[in-house]
Amino acid sequence: MKSITIHKLDDEIEARLVERARREGMSLNQTVKRVLRENLGVDNASPDHRAEFAEFCGQWSAKDKREFDKAVAAFSEIDAELWK
Repeated sequence: MKSITIHKLDDEIEARLVERARREGMSLNQTVKRVLRENLGVDNASPDHRAEFAEFCGQWSAKDKREFDKAVAAFSEIDAELWK
């Protein structure tokens, strides 16, 4: 496993890393490695599956919404007789 050195690290980035390490009870080294893994998409604990569902994400058209509302309208009806 390789080691790297980051030169001239921005003060704000350092402060945020130090705060995150403190908050999570981890060393600065562990925190930097976790941030890199998460942001590079190689976090084994929680893989990023968003791309697999991209075709299902988005917004409905006005027509889609009307059709959906019509299809589920019966679920909003209350049969008073059943509640006596």
